[in-house]
Amino acid sequence: MTGISLSRPSWLTSPAVLRTEVLAGLVVGLALVPEAIAFSVIVGVDPRIGLFASFLMAVTTAVVGGRPAMISASTAAVALVVAPLFREYGLGYLIACVMLGGVFQVAFGLLGVARLMRFVPRSVMVGFVNALALQVFIAQLPQLRGVPWAVYALVAAGLVLMYLFRKVTTAVPAPLVAIVVLTLVTVTAGIAVPTVGDEGELPTSLPVPGLPDVPFTWETLRIIAPYALAMALVGLMESLLTAKLVDDITDTRSGKTRESIGQGVANLVTGCFGGMGGCAVIGQTMLNVKTSGARTRLSTFLAGAFLMALCILAGPVMAEIPMAALVAVMILVSVSAFDWHSVSPRTLRRMPVGETTVMVVTVAFVMITHNLAIGVVVGTITAMIIFARRVAHLVEVTAAPGPSEDRVVYTVTGELFFASSNDLVGRFDYEGDPPSVVVDLSRAHVWDASSVAALDAVTTKYERLGKAVEIVGLNGPSAKMHDRLSGELPPS
Repeated sequence: MTGISLSRPSWLTSPAVLRTEVLAGLVVGLALVPEAIAFSVIVGVDPRIGLFASFLMAVTTAVVGGRPAMISASTAAVALVVAPLFREYGLGYLIACVMLGGVFQVAFGLLGVARLMRFVPRSVMVGFVNALALQVFIAQLPQLRGVPWAVYALVAAGLVLMYLFRKVTTAVPAPLVAIVVLTLVTVTAGIAVPTVGDEGELPTSLPVPGLPDVPFTWETLRIIAPYALAMALVGLMESLLTAKLVDDITDTRSGKTRESIGQGVANLVTGCFGGMGGCAVIGQTMLNVKTSGARTRLSTFLAGAFLMALCILAGPVMAEIPMAALVAVMILVSVSAFDWHSVSPRTLRRMPVGETTVMVVTVAFVMITHNLAIGVVVGTITAMIIFARRVAHLVEVTAAPGPSEDRVVYTVTGELFFASSNDLVGRFDYEGDPPSVVVDLSRAHVWDASSVAALDAVTTKYERLGKAVEIVGLNGPSAKMHDRLSGELPPS
């Protein structure tokens, strides 16, 4: 009898995989706590709002997301978008904005917006990763200003411990060992340093569902819609870029459309339970995938579950974790995430100047705006401009005598579009050519209206001198576009 075979998760069949996933989830859950609290401070809400968001985003995307092992939680990018709305209108409008942002993300997923990710060049991805690594590192600096000297000693000890422990074994994540050891040292020795408990109050119960306390009117929609759209776009862009990065690291493919819809569903759920929304967190994802070796949805789910369980059940213990331990972990993440090969002198000498320029522009705009999405958009636009300039110079126009003395044949080779067609008109000898002119486009392709307008301009210039022009060799799509637009465009 033939039946349907359902594949079982790898962590169900391999104790080693299960151990890796559980420990990775625990490490990430611990690391999420101070960041969630810090992002709550950015918005101005109670720290529990950020913690609830991280918990709900992680457990929801673990089920409905498209990229296994990717961590979604509250993030700085989303926090910066919604902070002005909260300051002006209050928590109810913030929650409504998160829910509407989730609806936008689901709609974008259904419309196939995720497929646009294939237009993001590799140099932009490298810039994205390097900018993110720098941002993760810079985000730790406030924890190193105006603190006791013991903090610096603990951070250094944590980095050394993680470096050495990874050489001994990878069975237990080195960041977890560092957090446990440094916590025991500070507690037993009575060392007074900033702790997680100093960052804000931890939740003592699970969040409860409810609707935002706002009037359900068009005016409310008018207020929250711009923020919701910005949140949806920023969150989706960061999530899809992070998913693509994990795809490259793990040499696997993920469902970007499913990830778009999953992010939207997660924000809807988060809003229903009073969270401040979020998206994929690149730093914690690198901690989960690259540092801890996780590969399945279990680690994502457990990161959120451990976060909330530790806050509720072991709040006093969690509060004693020194911030220095978490700073050391995140410094290691930033160093590991940075693409050092991309800035090595050997690579810079071999890489085309345009590729390096795109990477630098991406990094620069991220660091200036503190927004990964803006950096990626500007980097992609820069790459398009450089590509257009490069391709524009690849069009060649060569003249050859025709079968008779009163005819000349021009052969056009290359891609004709708005950038390359601008110079096309000046490549013909209008005064010196014989009465009959043939323009052979069998080695070219007409891509847009600018190219058709340029061909019309060439024809017009010859006709004014009483010379006949014949355009030949158009392939099917080019001929269709030329026939539809020729003579219909205003002269440039």
